[in-house]
Amino acid sequence: MTAMTTQRGTRGHDVVIVGGGHNGLVAAAYLARAGRSVLVLERLARTGGAAVSTRPFAGVDARLSRYSYLVSLLPAKIVRDLGLDFRLRPRTVSSYTPVERDGRPTGLLVGGDERRTRASFARLTGGEREYAAWRRFYGMTGRVARKVFPTLTEPLPTRAELRRRVDDETAWRSLFEEPVGVAIEEHFADDLVRGVVLTDALIGTFADAHDPSLRQNRCFLYHVIGGGTGAWDVPVGGMGALTDALAAAARDAGAVLATGHEAVRVDTDGRSAEVTWRTADGEGVAAARHVLFGASPQALAELTGAPPPPPAEGAQLKVNMLLTRLPALRDPAVDPREAFAGTFHVAEGYRQLAAAHAQATAGEPPAAPPSEIYCHSLTDPTILGPDLAGRGHHTLTLFGLHTPARLFARDHDTVRQDLLRATLAQLDAHLAEPLADCLATDADGRPCVEVKTPLDLERDLGLPGGNIFHRELTWPYAQEGTGRWGVETSHPNVLLCGAGAVRGGGVSGVPGHNAAMAVLESPTY
Repeated sequence: MTAMTTQRGTRGHDVVIVGGGHNGLVAAAYLARAGRSVLVLERLARTGGAAVSTRPFAGVDARLSRYSYLVSLLPAKIVRDLGLDFRLRPRTVSSYTPVERDGRPTGLLVGGDERRTRASFARLTGGEREYAAWRRFYGMTGRVARKVFPTLTEPLPTRAELRRRVDDETAWRSLFEEPVGVAIEEHFADDLVRGVVLTDALIGTFADAHDPSLRQNRCFLYHVIGGGTGAWDVPVGGMGALTDALAAAARDAGAVLATGHEAVRVDTDGRSAEVTWRTADGEGVAAARHVLFGASPQALAELTGAPPPPPAEGAQLKVNMLLTRLPALRDPAVDPREAFAGTFHVAEGYRQLAAAHAQATAGEPPAAPPSEIYCHSLTDPTILGPDLAGRGHHTLTLFGLHTPARLFARDHDTVRQDLLRATLAQLDAHLAEPLADCLATDADGRPCVEVKTPLDLERDLGLPGGNIFHRELTWPYAQEGTGRWGVETSHPNVLLCGAGAVRGGGVSGVPGHNAAMAVLESPTY
């Protein structure tokens, strides 16, 4: 181990945190508030990681959540414990899914109130059966959410303990043991309804409804347990408002946040550690009792010289847009302000999702790429400057499914543009006017469209293969080698505090909280 020297002189810390994303900031705030000396090393010029707000369009006063964009898994406990100064707003509509039936445009609107949702199901399916099945299915997931979500900030339960806590063998079988496609097909008959349910199993996860690995089940579980309700809320001011509040909480508690500092090596003997960092001006070393690692397990292996974990691969297309107005819909029964206020599903029927997955598995971009869209500015107009808001501008965030990183390896730019065109064409099929006619332009006259592929996310954020979860999502219970909190590594004093921890993924702060708890329980203190 090298001597502890830096350009500012020798200095040790109780904890060095590698990565200033939202989880690293949660850990920093908890530990600093507990009286520990904490140094956060962030490679980028600002903290926040993937949970940031930026102005991506030249000369345009629109502050978009550039990567992650909704909040579900953040426990109220963390917000209270850290005294975070930020707000969330619920979306008035859960989702709208357009479709053409019998030669006419129609769709499924979920949310607003029970009466409207029931009526929308009846209009789509011609009866009450699917709505009743919807109520039963999400009644089941709601009961599971209320039992599972509180465990995320507790020491890991065993599988048997979590099963006893769920106390519903049908739900356990449907969510934890059989491919989720089995439960979807048992409950629902309508192809569109089946697809709407399945999408929660596919966000950022490349899988089929019947994948025997159950990776789709794990993704589905995390999408429906948030807050004990499964509701997805909009952060007022954009995602950056949350991470700015976390950074303020960490600084106020005494943590040092060093941006522009890239960790390039981690050395440890299990009792003390050193992190070598690099800036534009040179290198330095920070010594600590504990290292918390907020980047991916793959990056940790590279910095410690350990064998790499199994490769990870992202499978999403993220598109940010600014419109001069919301486009009119072909379905006359739904106002665009309602349709885009929740998740607007495009090409996400059950058979469409299966076809897109099969094409991508064969190495071809989906001919009808599935995606989901929402309008942040309908719920939170503060992300727009007063002039844009006054003129009726709106943002659209599109999240494309079944676009694994491998598709972009041959010719990244061409595939990206082709997929964007194909994705927007699927949306245009449900609009009464082309989306292109509604796009705003930036100061240079270019359409306000920003596209991020998995390879872009790997380059910009260091996500391995563009995987937004850092690696495969894990079950929220203990398995061999997971440790008490699910943050442990092969080094006793090096802990994961990012999305790659057990119970990681999404904007939750859970891995940061759990890594901090593991440090505070350590006999070192």
